Amino acid sequence: MKNVNPARDQFCKELLSCMTLDEKVGQMLQANLNWDQDIKQLIREGRIGSMLTIRDVSKFNELQHIAVQESRLGIPLILGNDIIHGYRTIYPIPLALSCSWNTDLVEAVAQASISEALAHGTSWNFSPMVDISREPRWGRVAEGAGEDPVLGSAISQAWVRGYQSYKDEEGRSAAACVKHFAAYGQPESGKDYNSVDMSERRLREEYLPPYKAAIDAGVRTVMTSFNDLNGVPATANVFLMKQVLRQEWGFEGVLISDFDAIGELIHHRIAADHREATLKAIQAGVDIDMMGNAYHFHLADLVREGVVAESVIDESVLRILKLKYDLGIFDAPYFEEAKIAETVYKPEHLTLAEKAAQESMVLLKNDGALPLQVQGKTIALIGPLAEEQQSLLGCWKFSGRAEDVETLHQAMQDALPTDSRLIVEKGCDFEGGEIDFDAVIEAANQADVIIMALGESDVMNGEAHNRADIRLPGQQQELADLLMASGKPVIAVLFSGRALVIPELNQNANAILMAWHGGSRTAKAVSQILMGEVNPSGRLTASFPLSVGQIPVYYAHKSTGRPVDSVGIVQFNEAHRSNYLDLSNHPLYPFGYGLSYTQFVYSDLRIKNSPISNKGTLEVSVTLHNAGAMAGTETVQLYIQDCFASVTRPVKELKQWRKVSLAVGETRDIIFSLPAKSLSFLGMDMQPIVEPGKFRLWVGPNAAEGLESSFELV
Repeated sequence: MKNVNPARDQFCKELLSCMTLDEKVGQMLQANLNWDQDIKQLIREGRIGSMLTIRDVSKFNELQHIAVQESRLGIPLILGNDIIHGYRTIYPIPLALSCSWNTDLVEAVAQASISEALAHGTSWNFSPMVDISREPRWGRVAEGAGEDPVLGSAISQAWVRGYQSYKDEEGRSAAACVKHFAAYGQPESGKDYNSVDMSERRLREEYLPPYKAAIDAGVRTVMTSFNDLNGVPATANVFLMKQVLRQEWGFEGVLISDFDAIGELIHHRIAADHREATLKAIQAGVDIDMMGNAYHFHLADLVREGVVAESVIDESVLRILKLKYDLGIFDAPYFEEAKIAETVYKPEHLTLAEKAAQESMVLLKNDGALPLQVQGKTIALIGPLAEEQQSLLGCWKFSGRAEDVETLHQAMQDALPTDSRLIVEKGCDFEGGEIDFDAVIEAANQADVIIMALGESDVMNGEAHNRADIRLPGQQQELADLLMASGKPVIAVLFSGRALVIPELNQNANAILMAWHGGSRTAKAVSQILMGEVNPSGRLTASFPLSVGQIPVYYAHKSTGRPVDSVGIVQFNEAHRSNYLDLSNHPLYPFGYGLSYTQFVYSDLRIKNSPISNKGTLEVSVTLHNAGAMAGTETVQLYIQDCFASVTRPVKELKQWRKVSLAVGETRDIIFSLPAKSLSFLGMDMQPIVEPGKFRLWVGPNAAEGLESSFELV
């Protein structure tokens, strides 16, 4: 969709016409204060166009003053930062927030986050990360929305809307930057920056949709990914950047490399030096070199030598100037420090953080131990996260402060009645060290119920923080085994940035609450759920494997020619199927899974108008009843299966969902309208097609359960 603004276009073209080649290339450079160059002098010469990783607004205003008052053309700088799940107020990590299945909530979090960031001078946010990932070993899985492209696309658009809809009192707004283009979320072996190799069909059907959704939502900028894709690093990938992004999708915004990704083309061994890396990146259409030693030193020379046409540079610079104009920083380049206090860590932001944490947490198991019955009871809170503050914020916490975070100990103590007693023991460290057996056993012996606070620290997730073994780290499983053998009711509260391998907890704990790294109000939300003040409503967006050996394990897999749920083919006197000898194919907890303190009953699945034409809309309804003793919220999920197609299709595909809140005893009919075009896929010629045929359909609480029916497309 074209962004037509004649006044802006004329202003930017006139400004461009006044620029020297060096000044043009300067707009294509983003630097930080650690760069070993004279930053202030380069800004004075108009040879730096944007900065990153500055948190001190006075420092940015100082640099901005040089750009506006001391450079020849007075073009303001733009400041970029990674505001992933909050600036000063920290919200649940994006993977956790996606488990709310609440796009309005995601949008509200994005808008609140950018309001705090913009007050500090950040007009460019390197978020959202929309990489689909089925690789929980990868540290950056914490930053995305899980394994499904349909849900991931809706969440992608919510982030973009939230970030880009906010304006401050001066009329300035911010640019979102969708990343990492493309397929960064499925690296070999789960190691960050590693190679990605997948078919074009898988790329287009499963991994590109959330990026396209962001483009459709009007995202202003896109970031290239570090990985190579099918042998070509993304930052030099003409197919991705020019064919898909620019030509097919019509993206007109700014394309920026990730940090030094142009220079890393040398390490990928497709460029001999920074000069060749510069050439490959500009040929792929990369507008801005983020913290690389490439464009600044080599791009102007390539133009002067006739290797790169100056018109190519002009196109990039015009996009950058238009971005700055659209964000309002030509008119209001400075940020008022006195206003910061009134815009950050506001009560309404903390209320939103609490709500986001509540809706993100997923009850994985409950045999009746929850909600807690605490009147007159002794509760033992044991584990390395009982007194933790920093780790509750999670990775990429930006300006969040650990000292502001309430511990689970504090939250539980405040919530308990006066006739209850709370015993707290650390038990063991996150990693390494020995269990304090005497203290743990003494606490367990005194307790009526045990709460285990277990999981990962904040530094076990995020960029370059991958884990080959995603079981409970250190001695925590041994600690859990000791407590679960005590004969007392045991509740596990898990804090992490990824799906974990926890079959022993599932087998032996009485209840398991997945709290994730939930931000500034994590502990309070956990306490509210444990005490029954809040009914948990989160639903998984990433399958939990039974074993690392299952990875990748995800619901939308293919059948294969010998499906695991078939009788198999008798060969060499035994049935051969696509299965393990020593483990189930199924995950421990499937996509969409989560429990409630109430009981939701599905009935009367109705398909009203089968068959439908390829231009029609399928009308589906189901009756949902709250048969329990507490009001609650259910996420009603609709899946389909294309029974027979010209290319193989997944066994199930999420198409729609509804979040429904019901009072005790309430019954409601839930309506879905499914357009035939949503059943399309890429045909043999890699073009979208809607094929006639039979389909199975499920409506239920997760990808593994639900009422089933069928329909036909003619």
